[in-house]
Amino acid sequence: MAKKSKVAARAAELQAAVVGLFTGEPAPAPVKKKKRRKAKKAKVVKAAKKTAKKAKKAAKKVAKKAKKKAKR
Repeated sequence: MAKKSKVAARAAELQAAVVGLFTGEPAPAPVKKKKRRKAKKAKVVKAAKKTAKKAKKAAKKVAKKAKKKAKR
């Protein structure tokens, strides 16, 4: 079955609520949506990459200095 559009889902929800008013049945609690955490994950990944890059640069710098010292 294809996923309902937001409008269709909302219309069905409202219709159920109206029917509930006339029949005296309490409307079922609305289903809570899961919040998206994509942005947060992207931020964390970006920060991790940045830290890794800095560490790599620092390691290269140390190696370069050691090489120069060895040449002397």
